[in-house]
Amino acid sequence: MQYEAIVMGVSAGGVNALKFIFSALPAGFSLPIIIVQHISPHSDNEWINLLNDKSILTIKEADEKEKIDPGKVYIAPSNYHLMIESDKTLSLTIDERVNFARPSIDLLFESAAEAYKDKLIGIVLTGSNNDGSKGVKRIQECGGLTIIQDPKTSESSTMPASAIAAIEPDYILSLGKIVKLLIKIARPIK
Repeated sequence: MQYEAIVMGVSAGGVNALKFIFSALPAGFSLPIIIVQHISPHSDNEWINLLNDKSILTIKEADEKEKIDPGKVYIAPSNYHLMIESDKTLSLTIDERVNFARPSIDLLFESAAEAYKDKLIGIVLTGSNNDGSKGVKRIQECGGLTIIQDPKTSESSTMPASAIAAIEPDYILSLGKIVKLLIKIARPIK
């Protein structure tokens, strides 16, 4: 199966998890990664700079109507929902909070599932609520690959445990094993 994109949802403990992942992904990693990290509505994007310092990949805040490029990482801006349109561009909204969150993991995952169908990988990482459970279920219903961080290895186990309760994921893995799987799946950019 040739996948076209990865969506990742993360909350409490997420910056550490993302630092680990992005310090390990190699140059030439071919899949775009679109991320919702629950953050304060008043957050600046300084934490994105911290991730960039650890990563070979380009990590940036998502822009309205931005085209999704291979090997790039897009992160939802604080206080905006991030969604993927059918033409595989990014869309930002300030609609009502979902699961007490804006950005919402569920909204990103559900829109990505509709855009990419079975060419999508959905990953739920550490977090302290149940955001992402409905979205990862939709990814699975559309034929996408589902990966959940092993709750025993999560800084906060509630979100991955909730996702596991919602579906039977394809994989339940530690962060290190998630990275190895992603490297195996993604073909390097020539």
